[in-house]
Amino acid sequence: MTEQLAFGQPLGGIMEVAYVVEDLEAAMDRWTRELAVGPWFLFQHFPLANAQYRGQPCTPDIDLALGFSGSMCFELIRQNNDDPSVYMDVVNTRGYGFHHWAISTRDFDGDIKRYQSMGAELALYGEVPPVEARAAYMDTTATLGGMVELIEINDKVNDFFATMYMAAQNWDGSDPVRTL
Repeated sequence: MTEQLAFGQPLGGIMEVAYVVEDLEAAMDRWTRELAVGPWFLFQHFPLANAQYRGQPCTPDIDLALGFSGSMCFELIRQNNDDPSVYMDVVNTRGYGFHHWAISTRDFDGDIKRYQSMGAELALYGEVPPVEARAAYMDTTATLGGMVELIEINDKVNDFFATMYMAAQNWDGSDPVRTL
């Protein structure tokens, strides 16, 4: 039986769908009004340590917002600088919009190798100190039309997503944006 994570998604399944947006505040408002996603958890200048973009050190300055609809998490991302990144790759190629699916994994290194064996380049690697986990973007754009982000699952990551998921259950629309 597949392990169910605390926020309702199966381990190894899609746990998040992400979009790059030009105006983060307007996007959160629109997604709340038109798609009933929320509340949003806003992270300004999201901390990504030891970041590598296509094998080179990078410093993308991003703000991101996470919100749930049911057990699916949606992420909105705005890059605040022009540094080369997986986000600017998409904006410069197609414009704003869909960016990636995030897949949960407990075999982070093995899943990177699995995607590489299928021809996907490791486009971004980074560590997320607050949850003591790693993330990697595999460039599957040519085959899937977007990237795949691998999110290393540990208890802190599971609890973090579960907290946001629980906030969305029976949410009454108040306090739609919560800055962390």
